[in-house]
Amino acid sequence: MLLTRRALAAGDASATALLNCLIREICAPEHQVWADGPHLLVRLPRAGVVVRAGLARPPHGPTYRLTPPFEERRDDTWAPAGWDRLAELVAGELELATGRVNPEFLTQVRDSHAAMEAILGARNETDTDPYVRSEQSLLAGHRFHPSPKARQGSPDDWLPYAPEAGTRFLLHWLAVRDDLLAAEGDPGAFTALEALAPPPPPGHRVIPAHPWQLGLLADNPLLARARSEGLVRDLGQSGEAIPTSSVRTVYVPDADTFCKFSLDVRITNCVRKNAWYELTGAVVLNDLLGPVFDDLSARFDGCALLAEPAYRTVSLADRRLYEGLGVILRQGVRGLTGTPLLAAALADPDGATLGALPALATPDGALAWWDAYVSRVARPVLHAYLVHGVVLEPHLQNVLVTVDERGRPVQAVFRDLEGTKLTADLWRTRLKDVPPRVRESVLYDRDRAWNRVVYCLLVNHLTEIAAAVADLHPRLEPDLWRTARRHFTGPDRPELRALLAGVPLPAKANLRTRWNRTADRGATYVPAPNPLGAGLSMFKPAGSDS
Repeated sequence: MLLTRRALAAGDASATALLNCLIREICAPEHQVWADGPHLLVRLPRAGVVVRAGLARPPHGPTYRLTPPFEERRDDTWAPAGWDRLAELVAGELELATGRVNPEFLTQVRDSHAAMEAILGARNETDTDPYVRSEQSLLAGHRFHPSPKARQGSPDDWLPYAPEAGTRFLLHWLAVRDDLLAAEGDPGAFTALEALAPPPPPGHRVIPAHPWQLGLLADNPLLARARSEGLVRDLGQSGEAIPTSSVRTVYVPDADTFCKFSLDVRITNCVRKNAWYELTGAVVLNDLLGPVFDDLSARFDGCALLAEPAYRTVSLADRRLYEGLGVILRQGVRGLTGTPLLAAALADPDGATLGALPALATPDGALAWWDAYVSRVARPVLHAYLVHGVVLEPHLQNVLVTVDERGRPVQAVFRDLEGTKLTADLWRTRLKDVPPRVRESVLYDRDRAWNRVVYCLLVNHLTEIAAAVADLHPRLEPDLWRTARRHFTGPDRPELRALLAGVPLPAKANLRTRWNRTADRGATYVPAPNPLGAGLSMFKPAGSDS
């Protein structure tokens, strides 16, 4: 059976993530994966080792439903292979495949496992708001990442701010002298948030800070001097903040606003901070995307973008402070139609969020639900790219889907402009007056842009939602993809023709990226099976006669 939230074991979740990565990035492309009754067998060809896991059902596309126990072939018997043994085997295969050693890799996997155990021990599931529950439900994290819960620091440092633990905390407020406040965007955007702050002294403006980040900056000598001279004053804490799935972005319900903070710690792949060019880039993109989303909303069921209209930070002679205290404001969720749910929660294999929606109670209802879901999510993403040259980043943690009282999809909502890009061929001239580093950060060439769209939309997002629907109704999975095909028709474009012909999909290589210690922006892609290809077989598994 699939892992459930009540029975989730950190070891099983860690093992599943490692095997998912190994299969996707090494063994499946090299035809070293095959089914054997209720098991999936995986050969590590260079290490000369075979491991196996339970298989809930045959795979359909680039995702698997693996189940415990996890075992390693030793002589003529199968022996248990725990998550730590699997991590060692994966590291050995990668070392042989790449010729590189990575002494950090096993530590990152162990840290992720330890973080998951800490989260499960601290978990508080008392929140009754379905939106908040969905944001804070991702206990196992990214299913195709070798260390999905890795985060820098000890649990004592981060558990008070961990969304998976079901936490809430108070914002910390600073008063910054007027001439040292750096800001761009709509000057009135912070009004509702400012109402939650203690009153600043005359000649000062307020800025919210994440308590964890403020602690990380406590030893900065320039900040200490600014405080001692009254340039920056500590106003204390007020205003409840709810950490969302990204950890550093929090929802402030009393202002119906999100605050995207910097956190100078590594979470999964990256040190999560608002670089100076990302602060400006958010406002630039927000202004440019207004007319684009007017068009998308009119065409596609009111689809929406959570705007990022402004940022604030402290302008002292230290880039670490400028970026570390920068906060990007994001539009809240109360103006949306229906109840918002995080897409990643709908895709969670535990089925707690998706299975609770009445619309999916029957196979016919589930198929209709999926049809509406793909229409609302896929069509605006494709239109944005093909017509407007806008590269949305619709991965599972960047999309909210609002639902009606029966859980039927109403509206797709896209968020986080950090991952949103523009194609250089259509937008470079319009960005000629933007600072070069900002311009560079928001432009993609066409090939890179299309890979990102297809990976986020199909591999990361829709295949995971389809698998979650199939968990409820296993015989439905082939019908799901036949239904999805019609939402990828439309303009007669070579990109869409290739998708419907079944060309392999680009899957982000998170395992290889971690092993090679590459910056996330330099991540490469590996080919993954494309379930949209009508009547075409997927990768032929090793050992298969078919």
